Amino acid sequence: MLVTVLAAAGTVVMIGFGLRRHRPSHPLPWYLLAAAALPFAGGTVLRELTTYASTPLDEILTLTGYIGTGLAALLWLRPRQARAHPDVALDSGLIGLGALLASWIFLIAPVLHSDVPDVNTITAVVLPVCDALMLTLLAHSLATSSRSETSLRLLHIALAGALATDLGYRLAAAGTLAIDPDVLVLPLVGAYLAVGAAALHPTMSALGAPRSIRLHHSRQRASVIAVALVLSSLVPVARAPLSPLDQIIVSSVLALLLIGLLIRSERAIGRSSRSERRARYQADHDPLTGLLTRSALLRVLHRDHRDWAERSLCLLFIDLDEFKAINDSYGHTVGDELIADAATRIRSTVRRDDVVARYGGDEFIVLAPLDRMEATKMAERLLGVFMKPFQLSTGEVPLTASIGLACGGPRDIDASIYDLIRDADAAMYLAKRRGFGYMFHDSIRHTPAEPSRQSWRPRETAV
Repeated sequence: MLVTVLAAAGTVVMIGFGLRRHRPSHPLPWYLLAAAALPFAGGTVLRELTTYASTPLDEILTLTGYIGTGLAALLWLRPRQARAHPDVALDSGLIGLGALLASWIFLIAPVLHSDVPDVNTITAVVLPVCDALMLTLLAHSLATSSRSETSLRLLHIALAGALATDLGYRLAAAGTLAIDPDVLVLPLVGAYLAVGAAALHPTMSALGAPRSIRLHHSRQRASVIAVALVLSSLVPVARAPLSPLDQIIVSSVLALLLIGLLIRSERAIGRSSRSERRARYQADHDPLTGLLTRSALLRVLHRDHRDWAERSLCLLFIDLDEFKAINDSYGHTVGDELIADAATRIRSTVRRDDVVARYGGDEFIVLAPLDRMEATKMAERLLGVFMKPFQLSTGEVPLTASIGLACGGPRDIDASIYDLIRDADAAMYLAKRRGFGYMFHDSIRHTPAEPSRQSWRPRETAV
């Protein structure tokens, strides 16, 4: 008894010293925790004096301590709620419901069915519910805390010790557990010491302040929930037969547990599906431009066989002129800006259903169901959008492009994409070398041998 009083008084002194030394920006929870230490000690001393016999006063003192501790925990957790994932709150609630079901069977129901004073009946119902709520807060805080928050970790130990002592007293009072009172009080003494150590640690000043929460231990939480659900389903068997009231309460709590489990499973499936879609998108799309990658382009015809098999296709191979000189002069960062802006211009020029890919470096590919006339118009539109200088971080940078085109009718799906890329690539290099702007592969044999000095110019619009 004396040890409990000294531990509580020492905790209050250490909290005061910690507040004075570290000057936390949110001191109110610490004041509440200091105020809650004394009622907890008073309730424990009264129970030791009466040898487990519950009295209204010791139950009221314990409830007062719970209220102060719960308010402090809520104030510390509140800044984390906006950043924490809803799954954490759901997991914590499921753990609390499992604890509430066990409390009803082993702690609350025996009191309700026995002849005890009315005040003790109320407290015997309220305090186990408080235990379940405090366990919920503890689970939520554990899931949103980091290893660097030493003060918060010590508070977790303190809350677990207080819950262990209260549970031990209630089981002993119900005749379920036979243990010496001096042993039962040890977790509570350890809880007082942990609170004092938490108040003295420098990290106490950051508690209650908004901070970025990084969730972790999802599998561990899932394992704890699985164990809690299994035990919860077995708890009613330990006390059979059940009264009509017990059956209603047990059925309701089990239904809530099942609903919570279904919601959590649905959220887990949705999260897994979103992660899979995101991973697939990242694998198929270039991170700089958002366009398809080379490997994804090579799968397009095979994947969309029905859409492409019976259509005439045209592939435009686009290469940025003098990009290497610009990249070497201004640096890779500006080069990346230029690539991204060029991709945006290309994507905004073609049709929505046309396939656009970054083939590599400063090379782009447009694959579309076009005839020769439509492909010519698209090539001219694409060259036209490159006539305007690019507005980059270093200022205006002029840039032109060369395009090679390869068109053909429906062919073997596995071979056509490779043939079109090879032919369009060859036409692009010839167009670049001779300054034509764009060129069809089937026109190579008709092209003059001497290089042309004239580059592509946009068509004059008839008035």
